[in-house]
Amino acid sequence: MKFSVVVEQVLEMLQRQGRVSYRALKREFELDDDYIEDLKEEIIRARRLAIDEDGAVLVWTGEAEEGEKAKGAKGEKGKDSLESSVQRLESRQEVAERRQLTVMFCDLVGSTALSEQLDPEDLREVVSAYQAVCTAVIQRYEGHIAQHLGDGLLVYFGYPRAHEDEARRAVQVGLGILAELPQLNARLQSTVGAHSCAPLQVRIGIHTGLVVVSEIGSGVKREILALGETPNIAARLQGLAEPDTVVLSAATYRLVAGLFEC
Repeated sequence: MKFSVVVEQVLEMLQRQGRVSYRALKREFELDDDYIEDLKEEIIRARRLAIDEDGAVLVWTGEAEEGEKAKGAKGEKGKDSLESSVQRLESRQEVAERRQLTVMFCDLVGSTALSEQLDPEDLREVVSAYQAVCTAVIQRYEGHIAQHLGDGLLVYFGYPRAHEDEARRAVQVGLGILAELPQLNARLQSTVGAHSCAPLQVRIGIHTGLVVVSEIGSGVKREILALGETPNIAARLQGLAEPDTVVLSAATYRLVAGLFEC
C-alpha cells in the first residue's frame, strides 16, 4: 500500500476515534518502527493534525467530523470545546507526580566519526538497527523509552509502570545491550557499508533517585519527562563510562549489591 494511502487512512481513523496507539497502527497496517516514524513526521510535523502522547499514542488535533461541526452550529461546540480544554488542563495537572525512578542513558560511541565515514542512507540503517536492538532489550525488562536523543536513548524504570526491582531491571538492560552488540556488529559488517568502520560501542550510565514526572513543551511538541537531578546524574555517568561499560551511581549500586559483579 502506498505511503500516501496509509497516511489518509490513519488520518480518517484518528478523526473518528480521537486517539490511536502506535501498537494498534502496527497491527492494523502491518508497519515497522521506521514506517511509524515516517507517519509521525508527516502527520505531526508536516500536517500538524495530531500530537504525540508519551511516545505511545497519536492524539487528533485537527477539525472534528461533520457531526461534531453540526453540534457547533446548534451552540454545543462552545460547551464541548470548553469541557475539552478543562479536561486537557486537568490531565496535564494529573500527569505531574513525584516518583523514585531509575534512569538510564545509553549513547553510541563515536557517532560523529561514523557519520563522516558512512553514506547517510547507510548511517540511517546502522542507527536504526542499533536502536531496534536496544529497544528489544528495554522492552524485555519493561523499561520505558522517554526520548530518542539522536543516537542516544533516555530510559525510565519505574514510569509509567512500577516494579519492585527497577534498579535490577535497568542493570540487566545495560548488560543485555552490551551482550547484543557483537552479533549486531557482525550483521552490520556483512549487510551495510559499515565494513570499513570500527564496531559499534556504547556508553551507559544509570542512577536512581527522586524526580517529578510532568508534561513539558508547547504547541504540538509536548513530552512527559522526569525532571530533577536524577536524569542529570545519569547523563553525567554515561559521559564518564568507558566504551562498552555500564556505570552505576552509589544509589543504584546499593539497590543491586550482591546481584551483579561490580
